[in-house]
Amino acid sequence: MIPKYIHQHILYIHTSPHHSSRHREADVTTTTIMGAAEPVVERESERREEEEEGNERKEEGGDVDKGEVLGVQEKVIDSSNFDVNNQFGGSHVAMMQRLNPTNPLRIVIGGSSRMPTPSPSQTSLPRSAPIRQTSLPRSAPIPQPSQTTLNSRRYTNKISLFLFVFHMVAAVGLVSFLIFKGIQGLIEASESFKRKERRILKFYLPQVETASLLSITLAFVWQKAVRQWPRIMVPFILWSSFILSLSAGILLICFQRASTDGVGVCLIAFAIGNGLYACWVTQRIGFCTEILIKSLEPVPKFGDLNQPTYWMLGVGFLWMSLWILAVIGAMNFYFTPLVITVLVLSLAWTAEVMRNIVNLTVSRVIALYYLRGMQSIPQNCFQRAFTQNLGSACLGSLFVPTIEALRVVVRGLNLLEGEDEFMFSCAHCCLNVMQSIFRYGNSWAFVQVATYGKGFVQASQDTWQLFVRQGMESIVDSDITSSICFLTGVCSGSICVIVVAAWTARVHQTFTATLSLLSFFIGYLMTRIAMAVPHACVSCYYVCYAENPSNILFDKTIQDHQRMMADRGVAAATPRVPRRFSAAEA
Repeated sequence: MIPKYIHQHILYIHTSPHHSSRHREADVTTTTIMGAAEPVVERESERREEEEEGNERKEEGGDVDKGEVLGVQEKVIDSSNFDVNNQFGGSHVAMMQRLNPTNPLRIVIGGSSRMPTPSPSQTSLPRSAPIRQTSLPRSAPIPQPSQTTLNSRRYTNKISLFLFVFHMVAAVGLVSFLIFKGIQGLIEASESFKRKERRILKFYLPQVETASLLSITLAFVWQKAVRQWPRIMVPFILWSSFILSLSAGILLICFQRASTDGVGVCLIAFAIGNGLYACWVTQRIGFCTEILIKSLEPVPKFGDLNQPTYWMLGVGFLWMSLWILAVIGAMNFYFTPLVITVLVLSLAWTAEVMRNIVNLTVSRVIALYYLRGMQSIPQNCFQRAFTQNLGSACLGSLFVPTIEALRVVVRGLNLLEGEDEFMFSCAHCCLNVMQSIFRYGNSWAFVQVATYGKGFVQASQDTWQLFVRQGMESIVDSDITSSICFLTGVCSGSICVIVVAAWTARVHQTFTATLSLLSFFIGYLMTRIAMAVPHACVSCYYVCYAENPSNILFDKTIQDHQRMMADRGVAAATPRVPRRFSAAEA
C-alpha cells in the first residue's frame, strides 16, 4: 500500500499546471512504479515512526511546517535512489526498485488507464540498478524463407550460350563458304573437275535428302507408337534395335568391299552388345512401362505439345540440306577429312541443342502441371527455352551424351567378375568418375532448369539431392527410358542404312560406306529430337515426385518399387560403389 503523503505528492505533480501542460500533448495519465531500493517493511516502520512524531507535535499544539513535511516526503522519495527519465516530458520521477515486476504498483488518475505499460526498449534503466537486473532483448524480425520463382527472366549459363552462338556464326560462315566453293567448282573449274562435282551431287544429295525425310517420318512413327502402345513398344524397341543393326551390318558385309566391311563389323559388334543388354534389362521392362504409361497421361491435355518438335525437325531438315552441300564442297577443298570432321561435330552439337530445346519446353509444361496444376501454353514455354534457358541446353548438350556413353561403359565394366585387378581397378575408377559426373551433370537437371530457371550444374546438384533425400538413387539409376530413346534412334539409323546402302550399291557402289555412315547419323539425330517428348515426360515424373511425393497426381508405383527393391536387395543398375565393397561392408 502506498503512503498517503507519497500519493498526494505524486498526485500534486500530475495535477500541477506545469506538468499537465507538458504532458497534455502526449495524453499520459498513468505512472507505473517498477521497483524499490529499500524493503517495504523497513519503509513502513519508518513511516509509522514519523507519523507518531507528527501526531505528538500536533497534540502539543505545535504546527507542522510545510517545508518539514515536504522534506520528509523528499527524504522518503530520495531513499528509493531511483532516477528514471520520463521519456515524454523529460522530468524525473522517483520510483522504488525492488518491487516485484510481475505485480507493479499502478497509480491511476481519473479511475482509468489509457496507456499500456512501456516496453523494456522504451524505458531506460536506472544508473543504480543492481547488476542482476538485465533488459529484455529487442525482438528482431524473423527472416522469411526465399521462395523460388517460376518466372525467372535471367539467362542461364551465359558462357555456354556465348560459345554456342559463336559456334553457330562460325558454322554458318563455314557452310556458306564451302557451298560457294562447290558452286565455284561447278562453274569455273576444269571439265574433269566439273564431272567429278556433278557425280558427287548426283549420287550424294538424293540419298542424303531421302535419309533425312525417312528419318523424320520414322521419328513421328516411333513417338506416336510409344505414346499409344507403351507396353508393346518398350520390348519391341529393345529387340528391334538388335535385329535391325545386325541386319544392316550383314548387308554391308555382303558388298565385299573393305570400307563397307569395316562399317558392317562395327554394326554387328554393336548388335551383339545390344542383344546382351536387352537380356540384362528384361526384369526392368515392367517398371519402365508402368512409369512411361503414368508419365504420358498429362500429354493429351496439351494438344499443341508437339509443336516445338515440328519446328525443330523442320529447321533440322533445312540445316541438314545445307550441311550436305557443305560436305560436298569440302571434298573440293584443302584438308578434306579435318573439315568434314568439324562439320560432323558441329551438326551433332546443333542437333543435341535442338533436342534439348524440345526437352526444356515439354519439361516446363509437364512440371508446372504436376507442381502447380497449371495449364501452360507450350508456345510460351518454347519461347522461354529458346531464349532464357538456351545456355543450359547448350551446356547440357555437351554433358548428357558423354554421361550416357559412360553409363554404358560403366555398366559393362561393372559386370566383370574374377581376380583381374587391373580390370577391377578400371571399373572402380569409372564408377568414381560416374559418381562425380552424376552429381554435377545429369539429364534430369533439365526439369529444374525449365521450371525454376536454374543453371545446368546447380540444377543437376539440386535434382540429385532430391533423389538422395527420397532414397530414389537406385530407381533412377536403373531406369531404362533414356536407353529406349537411344535405341529408337539406332532403329531409325539402321533402317536408313539398309535403304541408302541398297540404293547406293545399285547406282554407285564406291559411295556406299560413306553414305551409310551419313544416313545412320542423320536417322539417329532426327529420331532423338522427336523422342525428347516421352523422355521429358518421364524425367518430370521422377523429379516432381521427388519434390512432392504426396501429390495426388502420383500413385504408389515408385513407393511399391522401392519397397520391393529393399525387400529383395536388388542392386542399382549403376551402383555408386563397387559390389565387392558393398558386400564387404554388409
